[in-house]
Amino acid sequence: MQPSKKVERAVSAGGVVYRTEGQDLQILLCGWRTLSSWVLPKGTPDPGESLEQTALREVREETGLEVVIQDYVDRTQYRFTGDSGRVRYHKTVHFYLMKPVGGALSLHDPEFDIVQWFSAGEAVKAMTYTNDARIVKKALAMIGAEAAQ
Repeated sequence: MQPSKKVERAVSAGGVVYRTEGQDLQILLCGWRTLSSWVLPKGTPDPGESLEQTALREVREETGLEVVIQDYVDRTQYRFTGDSGRVRYHKTVHFYLMKPVGGALSLHDPEFDIVQWFSAGEAVKAMTYTNDARIVKKALAMIGAEAAQ
């Protein structure tokens, strides 16, 4: 009989960073050229960090941009196996709506090959994971509601 796998909970935080260029609403995505993969910036909290602090730090590190949080978007949850199949993880990722206030994409860390702005519609289509696409769609709805006020 095979021993049962250990189950651990994991948490991360990140952001949906947006800007407007003329009439074009754009979303920032992080990716790997070799994998043709596009995701939202996110990462794991350092000891003592709040989710908001984690999201701000991870977005700054992974994109090179200084950002401010405007609102909480939502969370995603998924499961994966790690540690050579010995551990099952249940991960929750919290996402915040963010606007850039400084920095430069050229300052992003080496975790990703490329950090790039996409038009809103193209960002949703480019997303590798449906969970991330759902978060972007929800953020776009929030931005639309914000613009209407």
